[in-house]
Amino acid sequence: MARRKSRIIAFQGIYSWDVGSISESQVLEFSWVSDEVKSNLGIEGLTFAKLLVSGTIEHISEVDSMIKKHLINWDFERLNKVDLAVLRISTYPLMFQKDMHPSIVIDEAIDISKEFGSDDSFKFINAVLDSIRKSQVK
Repeated sequence: MARRKSRIIAFQGIYSWDVGSISESQVLEFSWVSDEVKSNLGIEGLTFAKLLVSGTIEHISEVDSMIKKHLINWDFERLNKVDLAVLRISTYPLMFQKDMHPSIVIDEAIDISKEFGSDDSFKFINAVLDSIRKSQVK
C-alpha cells in the first residue's frame, strides 16, 4: 500500500510539473503532501516517489518518445494531462527499472487512472502500457 501512495504522489508531482510548470526541485519538496501522509509513507516511501519523479523527468524525452510510439490513432498533444502523467510515471519504470515487475507497474497505473482519470482512462492506460511492456521484453 505504501508503494501505491508513493506512486500517487509521484503522479501528482509529474502532473504539477507538466501543467503548473513547477520546477523539479519544487516538485521533489512535495509541499502539497500533508505531514501526516509524509509520516505514514516514511523515508522509504518518499524516496520511491522521488525516484519516480526525478527518473521520469530526467528521461522525459525517451519516456515521451516511447509513449508516442505506442499511441494508436491518437495524437500525443491531445492526451488528457492526467492520463499523460499516469503514463509517464509508469513508462519510466517499464523502461529503466527492470527490477520492478511490469504487471505490478501496470496494475498500479490502472488503479491510479480509475481514481483520478475519466471513466474509460484505465482501458486506454492499460492498452498503451501493455504495448510498451511487450516492446520491452527481450
